[in-house]
Order: sequence, then structure tokens, then C-alpha cells
Amino acid sequence: MSATMEKMTSKDYMNVEEEHGAHNYHPLGVVLKRGEGVHVWDVEGKQYYDFLSAYSAVNQGHCHPKIVGAMIDQAKRLTLTSRAFYNDSLGPYEKFVTEYFGFDKVLPMNTGAEAVETAIKLCRKWAYEKNGIAEDQAQIIVCEGNFHGRTTTIVSFSDDPVARKNFGPFTPGFIRIPYDDLDALEKALQQKNVAGFLVEPIQGEAGVYVPSEGYLTKAKELCTANGTLFIADEVQTGIARTGKLLAVDHENVKPDILILGKAISGGVYPVSAVFADNEIMNVIKPGQHGSTFGGNPVAAKVAIAALEVVTDEKLAENAQTLGELFRKEMNRIIKTSDLVLKVRGKGLLNAIIVNDTEDSSTAWDLCVALMNNGLLAKPTHGNIIRFAPPLVMTREELMECVAIIEKTIKEFKK
Repeated sequence: MSATMEKMTSKDYMNVEEEHGAHNYHPLGVVLKRGEGVHVWDVEGKQYYDFLSAYSAVNQGHCHPKIVGAMIDQAKRLTLTSRAFYNDSLGPYEKFVTEYFGFDKVLPMNTGAEAVETAIKLCRKWAYEKNGIAEDQAQIIVCEGNFHGRTTTIVSFSDDPVARKNFGPFTPGFIRIPYDDLDALEKALQQKNVAGFLVEPIQGEAGVYVPSEGYLTKAKELCTANGTLFIADEVQTGIARTGKLLAVDHENVKPDILILGKAISGGVYPVSAVFADNEIMNVIKPGQHGSTFGGNPVAAKVAIAALEVVTDEKLAENAQTLGELFRKEMNRIIKTSDLVLKVRGKGLLNAIIVNDTEDSSTAWDLCVALMNNGLLAKPTHGNIIRFAPPLVMTREELMECVAIIEKTIKEFKK
């Protein structure tokens, strides 16, 4: 079997996936075998710059030795106990991570979607037990264009037809309003039984929509004034991606509930977490919520190492500096081309808007051309391409990538 696999080409691997795997993704035509830092290599040995970072899960770079080392060391000693017993890794991790982010308590989970579900349950339970809302009547405000995961409850409040079609019946209890619209939020907060406002500080999957300056500050103030929890989904925007540790830090906003995932693990192991202070988190009692793998020893050690890397290597500062440079360079390129309309973003979470309709193949074809030139990125919502390299990227590497993008845009023909 292994000898056969060694002789397989990229096309062979793609055919095997096509035949034996569910068709729930549409990957670019590249089969990756190895990664290190900002680079990945395909099975034929071609090197690429990774400009997606596994949707910001690999902020610390591929296979960071400190994070991988922490995983290997712990995996040799103890991998899983379930939460039926204590273990010697979880408590120290919980102390480290709550102090790191400034909350009383953390509820550890595995994936971003699990963490969002956890936050929804926590918000509802707090509403019934602490905020006087009648049981089963709580409503949570969400935003149009949101992406919080793929579970049945989460797609219930999505407005993406691809995410929703034929997955009903849907879960009630959500009010959807336009993103970056304080008037709409203020009006929605006047409705009955509103328990929380769940929001991405920057909408990533929707195409890197950055809200107006002051939006998060005012939204938090409105929630506080109305006795409603402000819930920040920082699964994609957190862990230094936008130039601060958290995207809400740009406005010095502290959420009532904070949701983290992806890069809290450095991309080597599924780790997610929900943070809140005691007044909120203490409504969860034994048996009311949990996860067999949530808070396992390997996850605990990996997350500590991943967050130490963020601090030690000053990744937030690097993202801020390189992000400003990247948008400056993209704006320079845009002035000379009618293929790209604009660039937007914060830190090293950016997107370009391609000058074509959402149902065109232009953005996809441009990503294929970028791939052929040694840079990997993916479209979102048809005509938007997200650019989010690992935060360990150097200025020199970034400028090499800018040169690749510029060359590809100049040579591209629709």
C-alpha cells in the first residue's frame, strides 16, 4: 500500500478523494504533502506560499516546532482521560488561558462550531436563570452575512442559501439584522426576550468586511444598557490575526462571552474555548454541557505553546505592520489594473474584490493562476479572494508574494 502511494501523482490523490470522499468541498487542484512556516509543498515537490493559513488556524506557521513539540511530548505521556477524571494539564492550562485573555472562567471545547454552540447555550441559560427571561423564549441577535459554523442550529440563522438549502427544519430564537448597522441593533434590542448579540468583529467568510470605526464600542454599550450579552466570535479574527491579540482590542471592547478556536491551537490539533466571567459561566453545572475530548491533556499543552508563540514572536505586531504594507501595495497594483476593484482588511486578514459578478469564474481562475505562480489562496462568495498568510511571514517574504500577485494580475486574461 505504502509503495503504491509513493508512486501516486497529484491527479491520483485527487481521484481517490473524488471517489471515496463526500463532495462537500471544492479544493484547488493542489495536493499538499509538507508544510513549514509560510510555505507548503505538493507531492511533486513544488513550493508555494500559503495565503489562506487554513482559514487562520495556522497563524503561527506550519508545523511550528514549539507547538508540535508540546503535542508530541504530551502525547507520549497521556492523551485523553475524558472529564470523568482530573488530569495534570487542564488546570494549569485553564489558569494560563484565563489570565492571558482576562476572564474568570474558560469552557474548553474542540472546534469553532462547538464553541459557538456552547456560547449560544450559555447565553440562553444565563438569560433564563439570571436575566428573568421566560424559559424557551430567549432570542439572540445575529448579523446578515454571518458565518459561525455548519451545525443545524448555526445554519438556522445564516442567510447563505448554500449553507441553508434542504437542511431544515431550522432552530428558532434568532433575530437577523444588517452588519455594521447600529440603528438596526438598537431597534432589535427593543424586542422582547433578547438575551444576546452574537457578532464577528470582522466578517471573514463573507469577504473580510471590516465594520465602521466605533461600531464594536457602541454595540457593546447598547448591549450593556439593555441587559444583553455581547458575544464576540473571534474564531477567525482572534489570536493576533488582525494586528491585535483580539479584533475587539482595536476598540478596547471586552465581550461578555468570547469565542476562540482555530489558531488557539496553532493549527496542529483541534482546540476551541469559550470565555466568560463567573456571573455568566457559573450557570453551567455538572452534566449540563461537555465534550469527551474538550480539555484533553494534548489540547491543553498545545494551546499554551501556541499562545506563548504569539507573545514571544510578537505576531500581533507583525500582523499590524505587514498588513498595512500589504494593503498599500495592493492599492498600488489596483491603480494599474481594472481586474481588481479594491482591497480591504485589518492586520493580515485581507481580501481583494475582483471586477466581475459573483457567479463568474474569474476569481477562481485568478486563484488557479496564482497557484501556478506559487501562491495559494481561495475565493469566497464568488468574486472575493481572501489573503491571510501565516503571521510569521517576514517583510521580504511578503514582498515576494506581492510580486507574485502583481505578476499574476498583469498576465491574467479573463
